[in-house]
Amino acid sequence: MKGKQKRFLRALAATMPAVVMIGKGGLEEAVIDSARKAITARELIKVKVLNNCPEEGRPMLTKLATMLGADLVQVIGHNGVLYKAKKEPKIILPE
Repeated sequence: MKGKQKRFLRALAATMPAVVMIGKGGLEEAVIDSARKAITARELIKVKVLNNCPEEGRPMLTKLATMLGADLVQVIGHNGVLYKAKKEPKIILPE
């Protein structure tokens, strides 16, 4: 993914609320399923790693992105943005 495309996605995600929250259970099946449903419906989701999570933010978000087959667009503190394009994308990325 190019830098221009990441900037575009970060701008879209700036006003979005976190849809998926990862808590003290870590990456449980319920969390992975809800993230999978959210990313297939929206293409772009914001994920929050709560303070009581056993792992740090970036490694947890990277692991979730690889499980979903998504791109990790941004990580700021405990928040991350994931993007996975659909076959017929709603979000048109710039070249």
